[in-house]
Amino acid sequence: MRHIGGGHRWAEETIRTRSTTFRPDDQLRKLDGDDSGAVPTAQLTEGATEFANTLRAAGPNAQVWAPFDYDTTSFWARRFTHETVVHRADATLAAGTEFTVAEDVALDGIDEWLELDALPQHFDLDPRRRNLIGPGRTIALEATDTDAAWLIDLTGDVITWRREREQATVTVRTALTDLLLIIYRRKAVPANNIHGDQRLLDFWLDHVGFE
Repeated sequence: MRHIGGGHRWAEETIRTRSTTFRPDDQLRKLDGDDSGAVPTAQLTEGATEFANTLRAAGPNAQVWAPFDYDTTSFWARRFTHETVVHRADATLAAGTEFTVAEDVALDGIDEWLELDALPQHFDLDPRRRNLIGPGRTIALEATDTDAAWLIDLTGDVITWRREREQATVTVRTALTDLLLIIYRRKAVPANNIHGDQRLLDFWLDHVGFE
């Protein structure tokens, strides 16, 4: 809760001040603290509300600092939507309660994850990711409860992906929400949901991912 609450406030400040440079993000990275007190629910919801209000006031195309080649508020609205969703999943999984998410949010959550993960800059940030590239390496993700599928292509010079239902070296077929949790490495893939080369799937999951 301190992490996601700090993230909302850090991004809100970036947008409110129209910062064009990176602002120190200790409030979402340095999480040491006393967890014995009351759960900081109000702090979390107040920060989220302030962040949403600042986004609406700025509009989707205001110029601000963002990582890689992004530079508008729309990046932060999308990023923290899915950042919040996945950490809500963490909370529900820890509590043993059901995790649910609207279909359109889950669909865009997978799109956004694949978009960010495919950025070629990651090869410089983490050189071992180049080991993913190789002939005959394609991974399909297929939702069983809605008409959605993705193909991840590792056969070229960079990682690419597209919304398509195609044959692949390995295919994961499961519910949409489970696909979202799997790519964020919050849920293991049951063996009966894997069709094809499980070693490639395991290798890919071991080399990708962000929080």
